[in-house]
Amino acid sequence: MSILEIISVIISVIAVVLTIKRHIWCWFFNFIACVLYAILFFQFKLYGETILQVFFMVMAVYGYIQWKKGAVEHHILGISNLSLIKTIQQLIGGCIVGIGFGAVLANFTEASVPWLDAQLAAFSLLATYWSSQKYLNTWRLWVVVDIIYIAMFIYKSLYLTAGLYAVFVILAAMGWMQWQKIYTQQK
Repeated sequence: MSILEIISVIISVIAVVLTIKRHIWCWFFNFIACVLYAILFFQFKLYGETILQVFFMVMAVYGYIQWKKGAVEHHILGISNLSLIKTIQQLIGGCIVGIGFGAVLANFTEASVPWLDAQLAAFSLLATYWSSQKYLNTWRLWVVVDIIYIAMFIYKSLYLTAGLYAVFVILAAMGWMQWQKIYTQQK
């Protein structure tokens, strides 16, 4: 446990809580958390997660722009839901990206858990994209992905980060319930 990991955890929790509350500042805190975690994951040879953090930085900017645009155009930050077909198609796409990325990590890096790291990275990007679009589906995917992350971080002795992801599972469930309530009210 390092100071970097402690600060990363605190910033990450703030980011998720703000996301649940649909506060646009969540994207700023997500960006800062990604910078910190990119450094930490690189130190632990979790290269898939390191690269993922760079993509998350880009997604944080994209998410901010999307939410800002939605607020200006619609005067609200509305929530929608993907159809089952689109959800399945995008999950299959995530699997394909994860397999390709896993092959790169396994064959060209010293990544310690390349296949798992890559697949979690792919699904995390998908979940982040869904968050930027305010799809209710994002929280369901985050619950599953975060549970698997807990095991990986325990394996890598990143116990504080594993604890953070346990909190993320709870926060994702809370986000799912809160966004579901708002989604129902919107209808």
